[in-house]
Amino acid sequence: MTAVADDTDTGLFGPHSATWRVHLEPVLYVGGMRALILQALHPWVMLGTYQNSALFDPAKAFARFVRTAEFVGIRTYGTTSEVEAAAGRVRRLHAKLRGHDPATGRAFRLDDPQGLLWVHCGEIDSYVDVAVRAGILDDADADRYVAESVRAAEIVGAADVPRSRAELEAYFDEVRPRLRLTEEAITGTVNLLTARLPAPWSVKLTQPPVAALAFATMPRWARRMYGSPGLPTTDLSATLALKALRATVARIPGPPEPPRIQRARRLMAEAGTLPS
Repeated sequence: MTAVADDTDTGLFGPHSATWRVHLEPVLYVGGMRALILQALHPWVMLGTYQNSALFDPAKAFARFVRTAEFVGIRTYGTTSEVEAAAGRVRRLHAKLRGHDPATGRAFRLDDPQGLLWVHCGEIDSYVDVAVRAGILDDADADRYVAESVRAAEIVGAADVPRSRAELEAYFDEVRPRLRLTEEAITGTVNLLTARLPAPWSVKLTQPPVAALAFATMPRWARRMYGSPGLPTTDLSATLALKALRATVARIPGPPEPPRIQRARRLMAEAGTLPS
């Protein structure tokens, strides 16, 4: 493939998208952790994860988080063929997996469309919430980001996907009666927040406060389900902390970026859409 042909294939999004702009921001790491904590509140989705995932092994939980982040990176910045290959692997993996509810004796598929929709909405709500509160997106671009994310949901089999923040909020209002804090959710969340990081000590020191910030950014109703008061003051503090974290990270040289991120920055610079 020639360089020109490669540059014309920008996958699901592209240099003019809100998605590329959002996912360049390191502060989105907070959104990724928020997503996993929020997603854990769906009982049978979490049960299926408990029975099939490394999330519940403290020595492997962070590696699972990294694999998820790598898939999000390919989905966001990969070419069409890279996205299709990665999504195909995810669909094939999920198609083989089953969960079992010991209370009812019912078996269920991990690629059930309603479960996929829940996982998608938890992820996108987390990313867009962090992006707005950190000052990356305004309200109009936030809705554009959510609408763009429908493409990401559909490639893994989700359907009837919310296309705006209002539709996301309506979805959560509808699904909340079916949510609850299970033992699996508690165990999985604790393992994620205390995961053993294969990183320098200086990075490990940042994990507890970032995990606490991820928890604090969740909706009040979700924090209350975990036993936290869910106070408005926590929302304000979390928003201020996100803005400060984004500003701080911007002044610190990061590690070398993968080639697809370097390519995205170049294409955005050429299109005049790279944030200053």
